Amino acid sequence: MAYICIMPLLEHTVLDNKTEIGVWKLEEDSDFFLSQIELSATEKEYFKTLKGKRPLEYLCSRFLLHKMTGRDVRAVCVKDDAGKPFLKDSKYSISFSHSHELVAVIASPKVVGIDIQKIVPKIERIANKFLNVHELDGIPPGNRIQELHYFWGAKECLYKAYGRKKVEFKSELLVEAPIITEGIFSSEGYVLKENFPKIFNLKGRIIMEDYLLVTAIETKE
Repeated sequence: MAYICIMPLLEHTVLDNKTEIGVWKLEEDSDFFLSQIELSATEKEYFKTLKGKRPLEYLCSRFLLHKMTGRDVRAVCVKDDAGKPFLKDSKYSISFSHSHELVAVIASPKVVGIDIQKIVPKIERIANKFLNVHELDGIPPGNRIQELHYFWGAKECLYKAYGRKKVEFKSELLVEAPIITEGIFSSEGYVLKENFPKIFNLKGRIIMEDYLLVTAIETKE
């Protein structure tokens, strides 16, 4: 694993399997990103429909992805019929996430998903909405809040990797209890849907003290 600092606010991780992960701390406005990248006509039309913070997050994620690729000509990012983002002229799988001031991107020749969440105690109140009884019973009390965020982030990653909207988080997205080594959460995950026979390597880690970044990378060769 190699960590590269392209710009002061960017973390760029390159894994051995050619998977790349980027994290950006948002301090710029939309004008900055619009001055750095040229959106396609399709992207511009979609951009006009976004409200609130979403336009800024949209621009940042596309800018970050482009910086990660190192390409001179930016690849156009569009969505398929189910809303899953993809690059028009690339075989790489991509995924985006954002939470408060952070934006995260993953790109890989394998099927992937990414999620970033600010760690907050209120996750306890919604845990039974996305975890089944087996998963809930396996979470130790000592590190409960972080592990709940890991499970939530892992299931979000699996959902994004699958890329189809009709998924039951409690019964169709399975996350094994993580092993935690030197602050890294690791386990396997499964999407229990027909015609999707993939196993995912799940990883999670704390960044900036109060965010949990989780990735799902297809393990099938």
